[in-house]
Amino acid sequence: MERRAFRLNGFAVMIGLLVLGGALAAAGLAIGVEVLAGAAILWGVIFVIMATGFTVINPNEAKVVQFLGRYVGSVNDAGFQWVAPLTTKQRVTLRVRNFETAKLKVNDADGNPVDIAAVVVYKVVDTARAAFSVDDYEEYVAIQSEAAVRHLATSHPYDSHVEGRTSLRDGAEVAEELTAELRERTGLAGVEVLEARITHLAYAPEIAQAMLVRQQAAQVVAARAHIVEGAVGMVGLALDRLSEQGVVELDEERKAQMVSNLLVVLCGDRATQPVVNAGSLYA
Repeated sequence: MERRAFRLNGFAVMIGLLVLGGALAAAGLAIGVEVLAGAAILWGVIFVIMATGFTVINPNEAKVVQFLGRYVGSVNDAGFQWVAPLTTKQRVTLRVRNFETAKLKVNDADGNPVDIAAVVVYKVVDTARAAFSVDDYEEYVAIQSEAAVRHLATSHPYDSHVEGRTSLRDGAEVAEELTAELRERTGLAGVEVLEARITHLAYAPEIAQAMLVRQQAAQVVAARAHIVEGAVGMVGLALDRLSEQGVVELDEERKAQMVSNLLVVLCGDRATQPVVNAGSLYA
């Protein structure tokens, strides 16, 4: 939708107007005083009309040019420019912008209330759409960002307990999904979302303590499982080495006793006290 508007260097046009004024003044002086007055009035009218086309454009900025309500084009060349006279010029920034959404309370995919917020980085890539497709593209991006964050939070759980299921804590995957959704939502306004990431994620205060206990329990179970797995491997290795080197011959009952003792030593969370058996195992 965006197109380039006709433009000329403003300094060149200004010099041209001064040269025209000098030529009209010289012609008026050569012909007569009455002609000089008419030439001055004519040059004044031309200068006033032409002056309405002057505009200053800053770096990373564009001007959307309209003539009597009709879109003429956009100019994004920085400097002192001249466009068609009697036109209106709307400023649109092309700088990269960012904002952080408010902290939203949303129920995640498991129904748990969570507080979530995100930061969105974007820029205008189509000035015509940004100016005419929506009333205020900044407000439009802000509202669509909050809607996308809510949709993201309701689509995934805070913490996944199933392998292969994406959770809100999976930063890279969630950020990619949020960015893709926002690009689709804001393309209508001529805006490109460069990046969107979650900046705040926590359980709502009313369930935070209960969820903390649950997470701690899950971590304890996972740690115990890892300890037991390592202990079983070490016991198996010890029995195999004793059998290979022929250090001692153990029957099934002695092996069971040895396995029990090793597992107690390796899996216990407290220091063990050794007990010296002076008699026989079968006594």
